[in-house]
Amino acid sequence: MMMSPPITEMDDPAAAEDRRMALGFVTEAFAEAILAGLESDSFAHAALFAAFQELVSIYGEEAVAQFAEGLGERIRQGEFTIAQRH
Repeated sequence: MMMSPPITEMDDPAAAEDRRMALGFVTEAFAEAILAGLESDSFAHAALFAAFQELVSIYGEEAVAQFAEGLGERIRQGEFTIAQRH
């Protein structure tokens, strides 16, 4: 059985392009859901749940748990912040 690359593997330019394209699709779906009347936080929670389900199906629970452990610090460092900090 072929092993999947580590979930934190971010060096592959082709994979980076795929992630950029995928983010565009998710952003579009997010906008459509809000236009349909869904609250943005409800969609965000559902998107995170679906993303984690998919990652677990690909990489397994332990690899995804290790990945998730690093999210707190990445959030605090502003990696996911869109607006300028004051």
